[in-house]
Amino acid sequence: MAVMRVAIVTPQERLYDGEANEVYARSVEGEIGILPGHQPALLQLADAPVRVKGAAGEHTFEVHGGFLEFRDNQLTVLADGAG
Repeated sequence: MAVMRVAIVTPQERLYDGEANEVYARSVEGEIGILPGHQPALLQLADAPVRVKGAAGEHTFEVHGGFLEFRDNQLTVLADGAG
């Protein structure tokens, strides 16, 4: 199964750094699902959960705004905060 590298960070801490098969998030324009090989994307995030699914299970992070960038099979969430 294909994987991508995922990093979720806030100004205070790194919440997640690992591999995933799927990531789901909500941008200000709506819900998005990203799989390995997705086209490049840069999105402004809404205050909503980011779900990361991989071989180790599913992790959910409550993020408060920020941005999601996907390119070269690397997904980065730069969240304003998390809680």
